Amino acid sequence: MGRFTRGRLIAARRVLAAVALLAAACSASAPNTSTPPTQPADPNQPKSPTTATPPPELTSLPRALTTGEVKVRDASNAFAFALWGKIAAAQRDSNVFVSPLSASFALGMTMNGAAGTTADQMRSALQFGGATLNEINGGYKSLIALLTSLDATTQMQIANSIWYRQGFPFRQAFFDTTRTYFDAAVQGLDFTSVPASLATINGWVSDKTMGKIPKVLDSIEAQQVMFLINAIYFKGQWRLKFDPAQTAAASFSAAGGGAQSVQLMHRLDTLSYAEGTTYQAADLTYGNSAFTMTVLLPKSGTDVETLAASLTPAAWQGITAGFQTRKIDFSMPKLTLRYERKLNDDLKRLGMVVPFSPGGADFTLMAPAPTGNQLYIDFVKQNTFVDINEEGTEAAAVTTVGVGVTSAPVYPVMRVDHPYLVVLRERLTGTVLFMGKIVRMPSS
Repeated sequence: MGRFTRGRLIAARRVLAAVALLAAACSASAPNTSTPPTQPADPNQPKSPTTATPPPELTSLPRALTTGEVKVRDASNAFAFALWGKIAAAQRDSNVFVSPLSASFALGMTMNGAAGTTADQMRSALQFGGATLNEINGGYKSLIALLTSLDATTQMQIANSIWYRQGFPFRQAFFDTTRTYFDAAVQGLDFTSVPASLATINGWVSDKTMGKIPKVLDSIEAQQVMFLINAIYFKGQWRLKFDPAQTAAASFSAAGGGAQSVQLMHRLDTLSYAEGTTYQAADLTYGNSAFTMTVLLPKSGTDVETLAASLTPAAWQGITAGFQTRKIDFSMPKLTLRYERKLNDDLKRLGMVVPFSPGGADFTLMAPAPTGNQLYIDFVKQNTFVDINEEGTEAAAVTTVGVGVTSAPVYPVMRVDHPYLVVLRERLTGTVLFMGKIVRMPSS
């Protein structure tokens, strides 16, 4: 089992960069009562000898973060919690799975075309403070390179693209900047040929997400002249996998009442664990331990909405700084979830109002005046997918049902059988990838 010392986690535990808090509670079919129920494996028995040896643990970054990377990471994490707060409040009693990091990349590209108040509001909403545009762009570029190279055993892919109406007078300098700093694929399309354009754009999205998000556009409206797209794909295997033989049917108490049947994964293992007055937290590692998933479970007397609302950069730093390595009895459900949300209102609540204003926005760095003064952001939408199982996580999280043994030593019991939160992060840079709130199991 990969062991984490408190010192090894310090660098990673300042963070939140953009991704997704998770929400879910999923229904599974009831166990077949015509056969005897499967008895959970004895957690004190030796683990299966087929478990692969995990790769060497990564204990430090290959180099120090640059000033630009630190600014982008800190801004991305501040934006992650700010956006999370708006979405979680707007979708109470609902599953949520978002990637603030993906939104930051897409809006960061777009911001390179903004000027005046439009640029100021985008910079403020993205939490960049006094950072210069060169620092921001350079930070994005190097952070992409770093995040995608930290763990050869984990797939972490970030891709950007721009699709624009052929013949529209966009500035070549804008395209050059997005290619240089975001490695964006830039292509003009005949938007009057809607089926062909949709097939090209959605095909790129499907390819970059390994088919997990097959499309993001259903139509191209007459007023739409450009689409800026970021795609993040994550697939990691647990550093030590859950034993499928210990996964068993269990009951999940959904928000609002009612019980759902779930497949609960279980581990009696040494993990990074923390407790507060309102929560239990466990940190599960992938691959060489650069990436982890933190599961936050509200304690009795606290609901998942209150815990979700309490997440701020300072609160998150306190949670991650409190992890200590100890043996715990951990269980959480298997989960597959798809999620979609239009982010216009959430971004406006963060102060990004003028960029959405037809006739009021200024994108003259994207196209010369007067055309650039006629451009505005029509919509910002996010589609996400997560699958958590005994092997690991594809763009998201995992759960296991724990069984305690009365004759065994007393361990903390963390049984994720009611609404909970998850945060998928890169531990060493402190970058938050995904954040989720699970209030009920999604229907299959």
